[in-house]
Amino acid sequence: MVRAFVEPLFYDPLIEYFKHDYLKMPIPKLNLTTYLLNISYRFFLNTIISLAILFVIFKEVNVFLFSVKIYVASFVVLICFLFVLLKFEIIESYLVVFYVRRFLIHPIILLVLIPAFYYQKLILKINK
Repeated sequence: MVRAFVEPLFYDPLIEYFKHDYLKMPIPKLNLTTYLLNISYRFFLNTIISLAILFVIFKEVNVFLFSVKIYVASFVVLICFLFVLLKFEIIESYLVVFYVRRFLIHPIILLVLIPAFYYQKLILKINK
């Protein structure tokens, strides 16, 4: 849903960069502060939607609170890592930037948490 509104709402010059022959071109100049704020905004929009989905599926406050902790920790680690990669240009492979960025702008964490919580629920049901 968030992806449908990428163009008009978010500043992301790396979209076009990764669509083309990025292995032979340097990362384009970008306003790092604006870029990281836009990535953060996308992450938080996806997080709110993902947390709502998790709450609707599992209807447990503990699942919700644990998910919030996972999302906060993931955001802090990934945004710091992206900042270092872009600011200091210590990139051996541009794919690292691509995948860190992808984890921040797509709801990949949701795709990991749903089966994990479902599996935990099954294990708890079996043990009772």
